[in-house]
Amino acid sequence: MSGILVYALHYEGAFNKNSLGAVSEGARLAGELGTECHAIVVGEGVGDNLASQLGSYGASKVFRVEGPEGLAQPVVDAMAKVAADNDHDYLLFGGGLLGFEIGAGLAARLDAGVVMEVTEVEARDGKLVAKRPILKDSQVSDVHYRSKVGVIIGRLNAFEARETGGSATVEDVDVDFQPHSLRASMVNRGEQRGGDVNIEDADVLVAGGRGLGKAEGFEQLEELANALGGAVAATRAVVDAGWFPYAGQIGQTGKTVAPKLYLAAGISGAIQHKVGMQSSENIVAINKDSNAPIFEFSDLGVVGDLNKIVPKLTEAVRAKKNG
Repeated sequence: MSGILVYALHYEGAFNKNSLGAVSEGARLAGELGTECHAIVVGEGVGDNLASQLGSYGASKVFRVEGPEGLAQPVVDAMAKVAADNDHDYLLFGGGLLGFEIGAGLAARLDAGVVMEVTEVEARDGKLVAKRPILKDSQVSDVHYRSKVGVIIGRLNAFEARETGGSATVEDVDVDFQPHSLRASMVNRGEQRGGDVNIEDADVLVAGGRGLGKAEGFEQLEELANALGGAVAATRAVVDAGWFPYAGQIGQTGKTVAPKLYLAAGISGAIQHKVGMQSSENIVAINKDSNAPIFEFSDLGVVGDLNKIVPKLTEAVRAKKNG
């Protein structure tokens, strides 16, 4: 068993939450397999302090490659070389479209098996088994790897970032990039498919569904989220209705989140939405329908009119903070 290699994406001097979660997951799995978790960082002028931070999340070694950051093909070249030179058995990614693109490229380059949208990984009989939802997330499939190298790409926020207090050595690697890998360049970074909503990193989320009745109903959710120091999210139904930007959509066709507190207002709790937020530490639901499915997996359920409850809750939170 020769180890797990994790791709760590960084921007403006910091690693994103999904990458840190992937490193933590890689370290946990490596421990169960009796091997090591390594990480790879690709970028221009990545300092020792930034690269070595990954040791705090369980990486024992960080491979540093000088090259274009945030583009798929240079990372494919870099990871293919490092994995081949060090005989890594598994390549692990946090969620996101960039990870999908890199993973697909590595699968083709290394003739590797690849599984995307993974929500859980376990060590079984000395090998890793990836679990991913299928059939509209109504069932979970166990995926075993027959190839020499296995590529595992998580669903957004599927893996929890955990600091271990460890340290990592940093090793520089020279990569001869393929000519086509350097044809593209990063022009501008922006929120994909609209909006400036950032829900992946929020510790508190206040989400709204059709029960709000109209787009203006999100105004009271914004006030509550501000009082709680959180962000606002939405279901697919209200996004499709044009009430909220896609960037804030949670669920099977949106984003997966795992905040410390998830407050659902006017959300029925269909399976397509549940899969995007069920990993939240605490789930509070407000719905006037006592038979709403969301009450089945909520930690606290409030049956009543959200238009009366949410404003009073906002007042209570503000009063508590000011008191």
